Amino acid sequence: MKPVPIQCHVRTATGNGPARVLRRQGLVPAVLYGRNTASTLLSVPSRQFEKMLKQGGMGRRLLNLNIDGGDRGPKTVMIKEIQKHPVSWALIHIDFYEVSMDRKIRTTVPVTASGKSPGVERGGNLQLIRRELEVLCFPNEIPDAISIDISGLDIGDVVHVEEIKLPGNVEIPADVNFTVLTVISPKAAAAEAEAEAEEEAEEAESTAEAEEA
Repeated sequence: MKPVPIQCHVRTATGNGPARVLRRQGLVPAVLYGRNTASTLLSVPSRQFEKMLKQGGMGRRLLNLNIDGGDRGPKTVMIKEIQKHPVSWALIHIDFYEVSMDRKIRTTVPVTASGKSPGVERGGNLQLIRRELEVLCFPNEIPDAISIDISGLDIGDVVHVEEIKLPGNVEIPADVNFTVLTVISPKAAAAEAEAEAEEEAEEAESTAEAEEA
């Protein structure tokens, strides 16, 4: 997948006042840093960035930062952190991390299931224990998802992390052979749903009591 181009500008002013001025101008304060990269203050057009975020999965996508006022060409980066206003959800600040294409990085990738499970067809429930997995790979080899074939799974079967087949040089740096997904029986699914409903009711009751106190 090709890196997404992002246009940005070098900024010199710091502090809350200049940051508010930038936001009123339709720009978001940002910073670029990396393992061998000096910290650089930037501003990014908010509309362009918000449009890009709507594509989804941007936390694991490569970006090409084209920096106006910079001393070098485009920089290959990933989004390290995005800060948003707690009420309006407006963008407040963005952290970009410059990556080296010949050095492996850690990132998270969603887990998906493919195929038809005999256990699910007999009434079982497919349960994703881990909806995301941390992977170690080169920046240009980040998979869109880790797909697990469930066509051989019956009720009670599980897939552990060490059983997952990975493409290319992708690794999962797991210290424990934990369960990623399983097919559970209808009774177990019903019991789990009932337990979750009870927990939610207890939390709601506790919240109501706290508000009354």
